[in-house]
Amino acid sequence: MKLHELSPAPGSTAKAWRKGRGTGSGNGKTAGKGHKGQNARSGGGVRPGFEGGQLPLYRRLPKRGFNNNFAKEYSIINIAALDSFENGAVVDYDKLLECGMIGKSKDGLKILGNGEIGKKITVRAKVFSASAKEKIEAAGGACEVI
Repeated sequence: MKLHELSPAPGSTAKAWRKGRGTGSGNGKTAGKGHKGQNARSGGGVRPGFEGGQLPLYRRLPKRGFNNNFAKEYSIINIAALDSFENGAVVDYDKLLECGMIGKSKDGLKILGNGEIGKKITVRAKVFSASAKEKIEAAGGACEVI
């Protein structure tokens, strides 16, 4: 089979409706747009969210909370989860993402100190909490800020 031999499954695509090809076509004259009015015009219609002049929903609903545009968005993980790695392992953002322990992040990885760690591992992250750093180093590991 070659690329030019590919075609959609039978019945999965409908033939394009040719508008404005005479009254016998079933879609001639006004071409399905009715008589006059805003939607019959070229480029006519209203913008998304327009409710005919009524105060739109997005303006009727209250604003909630505070959104800081400059806040850093880290993927966070506790050191208890890092205990699953073997002794001497180097753990970084890519390795945790590969294991499925964290999701995508805009600003990097943050290690928090919840739980205990008993293995000597090297952790590379953007930010460490004070307790996380203390516990990793107490277990004989190392914290590398990248």
